[in-house]
Amino acid sequence: MNLDADACYRALVAKDARFDGLFFVGVSTTGIYCRPVCRARTPGRGRCTFFPSAVVAEREGFRACFRCRPELAPGAAPMDAPSRVVATAVARIEEGALNDAGLEDLARELGVTSRHLRRAMHDELGVSPVELAQSKRLALAKRLLHDTRMPVTEVALAAGFGSLRRFNAAFRARFGRPPTEVRRLAGAGDGRETADALTITLAYREPFAWDALLAFLRPRATPGVEAVQGGVYARTARIGKHAGWVRVSQVPGRAALRAEVSLSLAPALMPLVSRLRALFDLDARPDTVASHLRRDPLLRRLVAKRPGLRVPGAFDGFEVAVRAVLGQQVSVAAATTFAGRLAATFGDPLAADDPALRVLFPSASRLARASVAELASIGLTRARAESLAALARAVDAGELRLDSRGDPGIATEALLKLPGIGPWTASYVGMRALGAPDSFPEGDLALRRALGDVTAREAVARAEAWRPWRAYAALHLWTSLSGGDES
Repeated sequence: MNLDADACYRALVAKDARFDGLFFVGVSTTGIYCRPVCRARTPGRGRCTFFPSAVVAEREGFRACFRCRPELAPGAAPMDAPSRVVATAVARIEEGALNDAGLEDLARELGVTSRHLRRAMHDELGVSPVELAQSKRLALAKRLLHDTRMPVTEVALAAGFGSLRRFNAAFRARFGRPPTEVRRLAGAGDGRETADALTITLAYREPFAWDALLAFLRPRATPGVEAVQGGVYARTARIGKHAGWVRVSQVPGRAALRAEVSLSLAPALMPLVSRLRALFDLDARPDTVASHLRRDPLLRRLVAKRPGLRVPGAFDGFEVAVRAVLGQQVSVAAATTFAGRLAATFGDPLAADDPALRVLFPSASRLARASVAELASIGLTRARAESLAALARAVDAGELRLDSRGDPGIATEALLKLPGIGPWTASYVGMRALGAPDSFPEGDLALRRALGDVTAREAVARAEAWRPWRAYAALHLWTSLSGGDES
């Protein structure tokens, strides 16, 4: 990735938050690297070297600033990645794919050789997969040392290190001081932790229409699994063998969300953080999206009304796909009722203090084992139950991957082959579960109504100018209806 050093320096002088996470600056006289929003005194141009990522800065011998904390910077948006293979590899590494498995396993999952993967990542990002994985592990560990009271041994395990000795050695080599000293200097967290929870911070680029995002999620929250109340999104969560709950709210006065996480999910923090960032679209570049959509007279007004509107992603792609099937040809409220019945009937119970969070959403394997008659017993038509069963079997068998790490084109083709799943459902799943920013359900009645009761063909023609951000345009149009029945 080539950087314009002069442009980067101008952004650094301005402390421009729009560039946060898009580059980092190393200062030759201190050996420290910072985010462009660091509040420290701006160094002279001649002392600055600019890097496309934190891991490249670290490889060149710079150490992370303890003031602006580069590990908190938002990441790259999906459209920023030069290739699908590299984007998928980065996402899987951020989830901890190299913590317990090797590079050969990751390359096999992506359908390439390990040599090709190393070369592609080095050519496009300037780092190797192993270097990136080590940087991500250390960044998470540093965040936990700063922001939580977790014992250092548990921090090491949560960050993906197999032993405390390896963790201590790697941390000291990277940051120039042992983990215990960082913990001592940082204090004991922010005082918000409880005996059964820890708190982590999730940064984003402003603006961010948090209230609008919650307004979209609130009527779609699956009873027993999710709840949106008083500016807080809460849900149950299962990641591998770990289960628990998470509550997310906006941090006043900061471009960040605060996630309170049950300690039972601490061993799965890397994939948990990745899922939360996808759910809230935290790596989006709202300025880029807005500058493009504002060219349309209708969208110009909507973008001005709700700056920073995000496309709600998915904590779990299968869960969103199930919701899309349940929402076919019914209202949002009816689909939510069906989702609650499905969770209550087939989900595993979860013990939590919050009575609104009492069950885990059923897995694909659990629904794949259910008969069509059992699925229909929650009030579904037989045709809808058959669609749900086919979806669950395809995901359980590995024939369909429903997350932003897979190829949207391949996933869409697989979805359309399933009984009862048409273009609308596939496009909705593309928007939310697959992280496809250009997915657009042109046949949606609410979208066509928002565009002035146009036909599906007319909607497609109108939306052509919105590429590659048609999913964001769809959210603006849906939100403008303020209570329509789009699913």
